[in-house]
Amino acid sequence: MPCTLLRPLLIATVSLLSSAALAHDIWINRGAYRNPAGEWCCGAEDCGVVSPSAVHAMRGGYSVIGTVTYGEAVTGNVNDGPTITQQVDEKIPYSQALPSPDGAYWRCKRPDGAMRCFFAPPPGS
Repeated sequence: MPCTLLRPLLIATVSLLSSAALAHDIWINRGAYRNPAGEWCCGAEDCGVVSPSAVHAMRGGYSVIGTVTYGEAVTGNVNDGPTITQQVDEKIPYSQALPSPDGAYWRCKRPDGAMRCFFAPPPGS
């Protein structure tokens, strides 16, 4: 293929890939967040929204008993996997909670479903 034909093809391919990457981009992907142990919080496919009614502040941390929703229903992007829900029952020390940029409760999970990161709205918000 002549060089003059390769350039437009390359530009078109890069443009398509860039727009797909931007569509998949939500705050969790951009922030390079790590939990207090230094582990990456991962991305949109591993992080879900916690039902606000499932979270209760208690002495020393949060009690989270209820539903977390992951996947396309949360991000609006099919590349983040199908919508799934997970029932959790866990205590999260305040020292392990990260500030939530969007004011929602978020939980990022490991492949086995265990919590990796927890985001909570700042106190008083």
